[in-house]
Amino acid sequence: MIVSFVAAIEVTIVATAMPTIVGALGDFDLFSWVFIAYLLTQGVTVPIYGRLCDFYGRKRILYFGLVFFVLGSLLCGFAWSMPTLIAFRVVQGLGGGSLATVSQTMVSDLYPPAERAKVQGYISGTFATAAFVGPIAGAFIVAHWPWPWVFWVNLPLCALIVVMLEATFVENVELHSHKIDYLGSLLMALATFFLMYALTRAATLPASTIALLLVSAVISFGLLLLQEKRAREPILPLDIWRNRIVILANAASSSIGGMQMAVTAFLPAFIEGVLGEPPIRAGLALTALSFAWPTGGFVAGRALLRMSYRRSSSLGSIVLISGATMMAFLSPSLGANWALASSFLIGLGMGLTNMGFFVAIQASIEWHQRGLVTATFNYSRIIGQSIGTAIFGGIVNAALASRIEGGGDLASRILDPTLRESMSPEQYGPLLDAFSSGVHVIFEINIALAVLTGIWALGLPRGLGVRGQMRK
Repeated sequence: MIVSFVAAIEVTIVATAMPTIVGALGDFDLFSWVFIAYLLTQGVTVPIYGRLCDFYGRKRILYFGLVFFVLGSLLCGFAWSMPTLIAFRVVQGLGGGSLATVSQTMVSDLYPPAERAKVQGYISGTFATAAFVGPIAGAFIVAHWPWPWVFWVNLPLCALIVVMLEATFVENVELHSHKIDYLGSLLMALATFFLMYALTRAATLPASTIALLLVSAVISFGLLLLQEKRAREPILPLDIWRNRIVILANAASSSIGGMQMAVTAFLPAFIEGVLGEPPIRAGLALTALSFAWPTGGFVAGRALLRMSYRRSSSLGSIVLISGATMMAFLSPSLGANWALASSFLIGLGMGLTNMGFFVAIQASIEWHQRGLVTATFNYSRIIGQSIGTAIFGGIVNAALASRIEGGGDLASRILDPTLRESMSPEQYGPLLDAFSSGVHVIFEINIALAVLTGIWALGLPRGLGVRGQMRK
């Protein structure tokens, strides 16, 4: 739970302190790279750590990742410029990829299926805690301490993790020589990097560069498939994709990741720009999502003791579809409370649905591949988030460009109350309509993603759940 908390709080605590950090280091134009560097490196390493912990045991690989995470965190605090901070965030991200994946795999080793569902629910609660504690801690640190403590505050927790694992976690792993698939690891890293970089920078890079990156991702992935067919111990064994539960769980994880970014990236802008509400109301809507997701996970962890994976995830998808449908009808007449309620329902549905798939995928695979499938599940969500962000951003930009010349330049003004008041009705009216129309398309796509998630849930085997596995 501490490892999950450290992984979850990392982004929120840094985001809160970034204005202070930029004020100290300068180079505002590199602002977004502080996050991109960490998230890209983390995404690239997640599947690799998952496979390595199947080879060498969970504790060894978690320690390996913690070394990079601690070193990167320590160096970030000593950064003397924005480029050096970005470089040190890469080091931190190299370790960050191990935290959630390996710790979640360890839980699946420690507990039988019936207990596992309940404990995964507890771990979901750490994400809710991090969602509240991160911004508060970040604001407190920059107000009372030097900004490097934003990165150093995790170091005592990492030390506590090592002490507790050494004292309590006994792992009997039969070590033998492995032929590490270095070429497969490199190709997987390249394919992930090219894809995520193209998607995260789609709004700023030329179309030709985006096309080149996407072609490079496809080529790298094709070469990866060829390599995995001939490798003795592939980094991504192709046989796991013969398992129906693995395919369905990864598809659902991608859909949920896309939905998450639709709400996180565009609901606050809609609340402030179209509804004309203050930023605090937009923040409350995101807080509702952040709180509801782990709450749903906790409830699902309990429910899985009495019902199948299929029923639990299907019921969760009904809540998910209801929330997405509510959000698609969001308008100024319904107001911010409607936005908050729909965001809460979507988060609750995500937690309910995600937990069923997560426990199912871990239960469907033997120990020697459990780390791998846990990693692919998390990796699929990251890819879904990246693809969703790029597509949804393109939809809004296209809506503005088709209706207003220079709409992209004017769009930023709609979110600033002072600048908004300076706009003439001839500018403001069409811009508001175009922006609202584009975001509504995104909310409608969310309904389709929620329905797809329900279809994936219905594809799970009937009657399969922790009770049957417990009896077995």
